Amino acid sequence: MKFLHAMVRISDPDESLRFYCDLLGLIETRRKEVAAGRYTLIFLAAPENPQVEIELTWNWDEKGYSEGRNFGHLAFAVDDIYETCARLMEGGVAINRPPRDGHMAFVRSPDNISIELLQKGPPLPPKEPWASMKNTGSW
Repeated sequence: MKFLHAMVRISDPDESLRFYCDLLGLIETRRKEVAAGRYTLIFLAAPENPQVEIELTWNWDEKGYSEGRNFGHLAFAVDDIYETCARLMEGGVAINRPPRDGHMAFVRSPDNISIELLQKGPPLPPKEPWASMKNTGSW
């Protein structure tokens, strides 16, 4: 397993980039604007550790977050998303967003922290029972 990023929701991209980049010294590694979803993802990293990122998520229509709602999730790349989810389920973990697409799943830690699991490399072909599973909760 490889740690990928932690996600933080932001209300003002300019103010956030000033803090994280100008003041804290992180660098912007990439950016993805999704007009259909009305959000922007801005990835930042420390110059000495560019492979581990912070994902700043700006939901264009959001007017602010209550405390505790800003932190989004931790993300890990896994060798086999289906095997990983099966192992977690066997351990009593609910799969909140099943890996129906062979690419992404979400679970929660015992402290209710959202964990994103991403398939290393290309998505795996859809596979049952995952392909027909419904979400069991928010992530």
